[in-house]
Amino acid sequence: MTSTPPLSGPGSAQDVPPPPGQLPVDPSTLPPPIRDELLASDPETIDTASTELRDGLNQCPKCGATEIRHRAGSDKLICMYCRHEWTGLRVEEEFGLGDGIEKLKGTQIASGAEDIQTDAEHLRTFKCGGCGAEVVINTENAMTARCHWCRHLLGVNEQIPNGSVPDAVLPFYIKKQDSVARIRQFVGKRRLFALKAFKEEFTPENVVGVYLPYMVVDANASADVTGFGEIETRRYTVGQGKDQKTYYDADVYQIQRHVDFIVDDLTFESNVERGRLDVKINTNNVINAILPFDTKNAVKWNASYLAGYTSEKRDSNVQQLHPKLEDQLLSIARAQVHPTTVRYGRGVRWEGERLEVHGTRWVAMYLPVWLYSYHQPGHNGGMLHYIAVNGRTGETMGSVPVQQWKLIMAALTVGTILESIALWLIARS
Repeated sequence: MTSTPPLSGPGSAQDVPPPPGQLPVDPSTLPPPIRDELLASDPETIDTASTELRDGLNQCPKCGATEIRHRAGSDKLICMYCRHEWTGLRVEEEFGLGDGIEKLKGTQIASGAEDIQTDAEHLRTFKCGGCGAEVVINTENAMTARCHWCRHLLGVNEQIPNGSVPDAVLPFYIKKQDSVARIRQFVGKRRLFALKAFKEEFTPENVVGVYLPYMVVDANASADVTGFGEIETRRYTVGQGKDQKTYYDADVYQIQRHVDFIVDDLTFESNVERGRLDVKINTNNVINAILPFDTKNAVKWNASYLAGYTSEKRDSNVQQLHPKLEDQLLSIARAQVHPTTVRYGRGVRWEGERLEVHGTRWVAMYLPVWLYSYHQPGHNGGMLHYIAVNGRTGETMGSVPVQQWKLIMAALTVGTILESIALWLIARS
């Protein structure tokens, strides 16, 4: 009796498709999507680990002190002892992450974006390089800690498989006082209809600087779209008065379009809670309204940039974000072919779409957001309102709880005025 050869392919250690005849089934007999996935090479890993900071000590290159902070209003780090300043290496330049997008094949995943291991430890123990004491950091709520003996500051710079350490960080540029002013201005324009309790409790000084986890994706793709376009040839009116009707004659054409395109630095939330756009319980969607971020300026991961700010961990893997990527790529493809359909004045109805993703590159990144929140009591736990400020550009968007009766009264008042004007004009005519 012969034994069935072990399966190889996705999830195995091999880097190339298995040779013909090795699988228990003939791949050529399978549907194309299953066949392609079965024969696909394993994802390629790009190592972005900060090996020079693995011991947890980020020392000033001039005096060796570990009291390092992010210099507000810049991309620089500053030593709190000798005041020396320096900028971290840009991750794109350090690892070539902005090059060769048009040649991407398969899947490339930076090491900070690899799959999260559910059993990964959250507690990390470091041996202080200053005195030898052991310092424990709980990555669930902190990325830095101070040695209780020699006061050295240690940070989690080693990439660990629990989603807390990305490949890169885009430092805050907008200062806290600037974000407070922007939030005040945003709310000030909406105070007329704002909930009374919100106006009384509004304290923008409580805004929090938080690094939110994103996946930044480069993609090389092609798309085919098919549909029908109409060009108007004649327009005529039949009947009079209330029985009057307008008819259109149009030539209908079958349309096919093909487009090859690349996408550079497409961003996706990689925290499930932030990506859950349930408008009945929160206003997470406002965070999307403050995009884009200048991700080209992101620097190689260094925990010192997080001192004084909070952060949220990534809890989504590349595979979970693929459907969102495909939706976005199809939208981009439609936008790419739109200029070629302007002659169809009656519009185009797309009925078939096909997307082929030749290659992708995934990088995990922390992006800076100033976040102000307000909980509005109500049914089913109420509503959590957010006002968000882009930590790089200052773009501000948010949700302010409103007095419903004020909106209704305003709508009725405006409606009554417009109706009166319309009746007056009709009477005059």
